[in-house]
Amino acid sequence: MTIPSDERARTVLLAGASRGLGAAMAAEFVKRGWRVVGTVRGDARTPLHDLADRHPGKVTIEQLDITEPDQIAALRRRLSAGGFDMLFVNAGTANKDRAETIAEVSTDEFMRLMLTNVLGVMRTVEGLQGLVRADGLIGVMSSGQGSIGANTTGGGEIYRATKAALNQCMRSYAARHADDPRAMVLMAPGWIRTELGGPNAPFSIEETIPRVVDVLVARRGEPGLAYLDRYAKTVPW
Repeated sequence: MTIPSDERARTVLLAGASRGLGAAMAAEFVKRGWRVVGTVRGDARTPLHDLADRHPGKVTIEQLDITEPDQIAALRRRLSAGGFDMLFVNAGTANKDRAETIAEVSTDEFMRLMLTNVLGVMRTVEGLQGLVRADGLIGVMSSGQGSIGANTTGGGEIYRATKAALNQCMRSYAARHADDPRAMVLMAPGWIRTELGGPNAPFSIEETIPRVVDVLVARRGEPGLAYLDRYAKTVPW
């Protein structure tokens, strides 16, 4: 694939790139000539480490648990030189029993999901936003299940609730930064076969992640917040 010259020196900061969609996004950006700074949680070896080994100098690995504010602040200090073209927060989780309802979920499990999928993600955006160039993009991994308007079947309601809350928080963030020239994206990639998505998901990583990256790259230079799927179509709020 021929890489356009204006893409060769681009750098993306991917929070939550150890495996699954995050690792696949890192690989896709490297394929397109970008440099990747990807975060992992803990010390275990991950697919991101394998990617770094295959592409020396193209992938840098940093430690980050988005539920720990001190770690976000420490990462901000380590990367204080800034200059990122994109910050994308992919980190997230799902409840152990996706079928449980709000009447059934334990308080601890509900709080765990809200802490990771909403508060942790938004703290990461708030803490690292200053590293992104004025013509860059700030994005987070949402889900079509976060759409209130599209929810006509129910199901997966705890996970849905976290993504709807995330969407609302990003809308508030965008409103507070109405004059920010940077693009902002809530990405709804579709139901994808990963450890999180499960084996019954209809779409593979290979067929979806290139489209996700296409949308993010094309969105740069478009100020304001958009809630988009992998075809760049607006998802109903």
